[in-house]
Amino acid sequence: MSENESRLELSGLERIASALERLSPPAPGATDWLRHPAYVWTGTAARAVDPLEAPPLALIKGVDAQKTAVAENVLRLTSGAAAHDMLLWGSRGMGKSALVRAAVRNAQDAHPGRIALIQAAPDESLATLLAQLRNADRRFLILLDDLGFDAGDAGSARRLRSWLEGGVEARPANVRLAVTSNRRAIVERHMAEQDDPINPRDVVDDRLALADRFGLSLGFHACSQDDYLAIIAGYTAHYGLSFAEDDALAWSKQRGSRSGRVAWQYVNELAGRAGRSL
Repeated sequence: MSENESRLELSGLERIASALERLSPPAPGATDWLRHPAYVWTGTAARAVDPLEAPPLALIKGVDAQKTAVAENVLRLTSGAAAHDMLLWGSRGMGKSALVRAAVRNAQDAHPGRIALIQAAPDESLATLLAQLRNADRRFLILLDDLGFDAGDAGSARRLRSWLEGGVEARPANVRLAVTSNRRAIVERHMAEQDDPINPRDVVDDRLALADRFGLSLGFHACSQDDYLAIIAGYTAHYGLSFAEDDALAWSKQRGSRSGRVAWQYVNELAGRAGRSL
C-alpha cells in the first residue's frame, strides 16, 4: 500500500470514529454536589446554577404566613433538624416557586454551603437523582415546579407518593421535596368522581392520597387589592421607583387579575419607563 493510500485509509477511519463518537457521546462526569448553590436535573445529569437567582424574603408580600412556614422549614432542613416535604398550591402567579427559591437563598446566606436547591421533574430519573444525593454530605431541597398529573397518569402520581414515603426508594433523610401546583390534589379531578356508583369515596381518597403525603401543605389564594398594592410598594421601595395607585390598578384590570406576578410585571414596566434595569 502506498503512502498516499495509507493516508486516505487513515482519514476514512478517523471520519468513522468521529461519527461513532457523535452517536455515542461520552458519559457525563460525576456531579460535584457540594460546590454549587443550585442545580437543574436533566434526567441523566445535573447542570450547575450559580448564582441562585431569588428575591430577598422581605420583598415577598401578601403571603406572610406561608413565607414564615416555608422559610422556617427550609432552615430546619439546612440545620439537620426534622423538616417536612412541602406542597405549595393555589392561584397562579402568587409567588410559590419564588418563595421556595427565596427561602433556600435565605438559608444559604445564614449557613453557607449547607443546602442546595435542585429543580427536577417527577419522572423515573428522580430515583437516580435520589441515589446520588443519598451519600452527599449536604442537605438538598428538590423543587418540582408547576406540577399536575392528568387523571389518566396514575403511574407518575403513585411514583411520587412512593418517593415521599412508604416506598423502598423513598427520598433519603438529607433530601426533602417542594412541589408547587395550581391544584391541592395535584392529580386532576372531575365532578363525575362524586357520582361514581362503585365506592366513590375510594376514588376521591386515591386522588387526595398524594397531597396527604406532604407534612406541610400551604394554600396561595388570589390577593386582595391592598395586598397587590403592598407588593408593588415593597418592590418600588427596594428599587427606588415611584408609582401611582390608580395606574397600578389600571394595569391589573388590563390583565384581568391581581397577583404577585402581575405586580412584578408592573414594576418591570415602571423600570422600563424610567430607563432603568432590574
